[in-house]
Amino acid sequence: ELGFLKQDMGNFKGHALPGSFFLLFGLWWSVKYPLKYVCRKNKNACYLGSRAGFQRLEFIEGIIKAVFALIGMIAEQFVPDGPHLKLYNYEEKHWDHLMNWQHATMYLFYGISGLVDVVAHGTNALPVALDRMMLSLAVFIEGFLFYYHIHGRDMLDFHVHQLLLVAIFGAALCILLEVFFRGSIVLEMLRTSLCILQGSWLWQIGFVLYPPNGRLEWNQMDHNNMMFLTMCYCWHYAFAFLILAVNYTIVSCLEQLSS
Repeated sequence: ELGFLKQDMGNFKGHALPGSFFLLFGLWWSVKYPLKYVCRKNKNACYLGSRAGFQRLEFIEGIIKAVFALIGMIAEQFVPDGPHLKLYNYEEKHWDHLMNWQHATMYLFYGISGLVDVVAHGTNALPVALDRMMLSLAVFIEGFLFYYHIHGRDMLDFHVHQLLLVAIFGAALCILLEVFFRGSIVLEMLRTSLCILQGSWLWQIGFVLYPPNGRLEWNQMDHNNMMFLTMCYCWHYAFAFLILAVNYTIVSCLEQLSS
């Protein structure tokens, strides 16, 4: 949700912008991890084949993650109709813009994850595995907050967001396993696929709940729509695996041509 949003995700941009963020990271990882795997097998294939080369990438990723998280927190607080750091409205006696505060809290943990990446890969002050532990915690916090973010919504609205939680908690578990099985190409690619799924599904939610250009709206109470979107969710995941397969093939072919 990087950008100029309303107090909640109740618009198309509120889903498309964070979806783009996850897609960009997922697409980058879909190139990075096959490249890392290929370079590990043939260290002469690329400059990044050294451990130091990939540590630099992790360091840069940490900076980018922290910067985006900071931008997200500032945007959530200081958009024109945002809370402006006010948590409780004492005049009207109610919580003030809790949606924004929840989003800012999610960004806070991603920001901490980015800072841990920077310290862990830029110095020897922290165990390297702490980067995955903190990322797993950040993704879990996202899902934990998001779970209580969608209560009381219409049936279809609740369902499409519930499907999103599958990708979020699945990614959190996958990253936790990476703490103990670091460098596993299987876990890295699984995490990448779930990141792409989360990004593309956020776009899908935007088109379903807030169709642009005044297109025909979906019936929120039609069970057939739920069945179709559940199937559509599986298609999104198949598309994520297709992206992984294509990028892995391209990286492997380039490695063979350069060797």
